[in-house]
Amino acid sequence: MRIKFTIGLIIAAALVVSGACRKQASKQPNGNNSSGQSDVTVGGGAAQTGQKFFFRGTINNTLSIEMILVRDGDRLTGTYLYPRGGKDIALNGTVDASGSLELTESDETGKQSGMFKGKWQAATDSPDSSLIEIAGKWSKPDGSKSTDFNVTQQPLAFSAPVRVIPKVIKENSKDKKYSVEAEYPQIEGDSRFESFNREARALVTKDVAAFKTSETSDEGNDAGELPAETQNSSLDVGYEFRYATDDLISLEFGEGSYSRGAAHGNSLTAVLNYDVKNGKKLALGDLFNPKSNYLKLISDYCIRELKERAKKDDSMIFADQLDTGAGPHADNYRAVAITKQGLWVTFDPYQVAAYAAGPQYVLVPYSALKDVIKPDGPIGNFAK
Repeated sequence: MRIKFTIGLIIAAALVVSGACRKQASKQPNGNNSSGQSDVTVGGGAAQTGQKFFFRGTINNTLSIEMILVRDGDRLTGTYLYPRGGKDIALNGTVDASGSLELTESDETGKQSGMFKGKWQAATDSPDSSLIEIAGKWSKPDGSKSTDFNVTQQPLAFSAPVRVIPKVIKENSKDKKYSVEAEYPQIEGDSRFESFNREARALVTKDVAAFKTSETSDEGNDAGELPAETQNSSLDVGYEFRYATDDLISLEFGEGSYSRGAAHGNSLTAVLNYDVKNGKKLALGDLFNPKSNYLKLISDYCIRELKERAKKDDSMIFADQLDTGAGPHADNYRAVAITKQGLWVTFDPYQVAAYAAGPQYVLVPYSALKDVIKPDGPIGNFAK
């Protein structure tokens, strides 16, 4: 069985970020706040006052969507789009005190074309407890073609009026029996983000090229007498922002790949931490004092957390192999994202747990690292 491990989570963006004067953010149910309150324009028309939320997620668990909502009391207005289509679809609706939400989508003529019904609630499985997620059902206006949807708020806090545009690489080769669908963001409207754009683009395009090279080789194209359902290889790459300001961006990529003939697919995570202010891709060591024992502190915290997790549930964690998979070695900590709450560490399948357990995540709070964080470094303000 061939297994490819390249780079790579899921989702894309077409997000408009307003640089208007920011006001104090008012609290929403569950005590969550948006990234700020401002006068914003959504989908054309007059500006509306309210809190602006940026979401990314899926419909039917497979179709990526982007959603921008402005909440003013119980009223919601905004747009959503499919990155592959890139066309804004208008949204209007309400959310009540319990979080029950209804959104009506309309086409260009104003005719109702769909309905979202779900729950506005605190995001689960997120490193930032202040973020929101909306989960529920999308359907046609008459209730037909009902399917699941789930979107999670993205922590975007740009002051400049920029757009985060999703770029999609999509290829299918019937001859070589492979498919590619990869997404990466490009921030447009401010030259300060040009070098970040190059890094994000290069990370994904390089991986796609490596996948295609493998699949177009004679060895990679040998489908032989494999069952039809296992003859095609695939690569899917998406992303999520973990932190995004004018000065610092943490972008997490997730890759799902399948190699023809394999028993199951595989997943891999890669993180791009970027110092916009200084135009520099950050290594983990750039966050800490020189010659400090930061790697051991992170490792010790993660191993303790994973051992406790293994005791509490049947998580299929390799408790006897944690010193190898989560020990203080740089290769074990190549997927560490920066968040408001701490460092979000991803351990991919097989690294510390069985494939069936999926990736394992540990949030290492800044309080556990404050003695070694570089005071004047990229995350120095979090340690104060």
